[in-house]
Amino acid sequence: MTRMLAALALSSIVLTGCASSSYEAPQTAADDRYTVGDSHLSDFYVFDQSGPRAPGKLLRQEELGEQQALKNAGTNVRLLYSSTDGLTGSGMLPVSGVLFLPKGTPPEGGWPLMAWTHGTVGVADICAPSWNGRQAQDEEYLNRFLARGYAVVASDYQGLGTRGTHPYLHTRAAAFSNLDIIRAVQNTGFPIADQTVLFGQSQGAGAAIATAGYAPDYAPELKLSGVVATGAPYFTPAALEALDRIRKPEDVDPMLGYTFLAMTLAQQVDPAFSMRDYITDTAWPIAERVSDTCYAGIKERVTQARLSRANSFKLNPREGLRKAFAAMGYPDLKLSIPVFFGTGGKDKDTPPRMQAGLVMALCRAGTSVQSELYPELDHRGVVLPSTADSVPFIEAAFAGEVIVGNCDNLPFKTD
Repeated sequence: MTRMLAALALSSIVLTGCASSSYEAPQTAADDRYTVGDSHLSDFYVFDQSGPRAPGKLLRQEELGEQQALKNAGTNVRLLYSSTDGLTGSGMLPVSGVLFLPKGTPPEGGWPLMAWTHGTVGVADICAPSWNGRQAQDEEYLNRFLARGYAVVASDYQGLGTRGTHPYLHTRAAAFSNLDIIRAVQNTGFPIADQTVLFGQSQGAGAAIATAGYAPDYAPELKLSGVVATGAPYFTPAALEALDRIRKPEDVDPMLGYTFLAMTLAQQVDPAFSMRDYITDTAWPIAERVSDTCYAGIKERVTQARLSRANSFKLNPREGLRKAFAAMGYPDLKLSIPVFFGTGGKDKDTPPRMQAGLVMALCRAGTSVQSELYPELDHRGVVLPSTADSVPFIEAAFAGEVIVGNCDNLPFKTD
């Protein structure tokens, strides 16, 4: 039955909609701040036809190639679907992503669905996971869930693979992309259940939390059961000051790539902001490569050039990034579903103090949080070992069990 449904789904292209197009360019092609990272991957990612006026509609699909497929999936599908432009809050645009179905026969009611929200890959279209594939660790992580009988759906996010600059760390844009890909696969005949658990790492962990926050208003019909987040960011003044204390201005800073990416968002949300006004001649040849280089490549170039904040910025970008940081915030931290929150004690990308601030804010808002600290693990190292705790959490969430959490006994200092 699985093969028959998959074959049926793959043989069709859904082009539901009205006579006139409701798609809009992200802004104007004449202004390159809105086209940073754009390139033509394949015709699949281009959708200029008349499209549906509603978000969450499947536009087209095709089988993934070997580079993007997962070994534990019986079905590997690349998707293009309609979503609301999260940057502006209105208008439809196409977003790409993938769906992985487990091998074997689905249970009655369909495979339970996990919605994966990926971490930082960059803003260039070539970095879209549905095109570029995934890092080995992420492949292993997703394969573990497929082996346990969970379907996995994963958005590339707005602007990654498709037209327009990806709004890096913009939580509303990521949330709309995530909610609409869930809508698209649950309403297209795939053998998946109507319950979903969100799970993500780093940028994706923030996206998962934001997705749960936006869901009640944007997609109230979806049945979300829980959130699994590891290494989630939290851009408060206190958290940014903590980052400054850790990252000395004169030290070679491999994480400058994060700042360069955040500056592309600042250009989108603040017309007065220009990356070039802040970045030195020394750093600019590397910073401008965010348009055609993925984050790992930028990080390597930063290290090789021995870039630091001191030799990379003419002006402190903190003030210029103020509007971007506001767009990286969460709409509501009082979530109606429980959250598993994993933190690496040696995380330098999103330090434990930053993550602790988010956990405590969630707890104060009344969210049920199971917070786990892994003292010897770093930002990426926390992902796989945390499954020892997150898998039972996920099973309980899908079963509808009450998850109380440990807000009264958090694993880190709260002073």
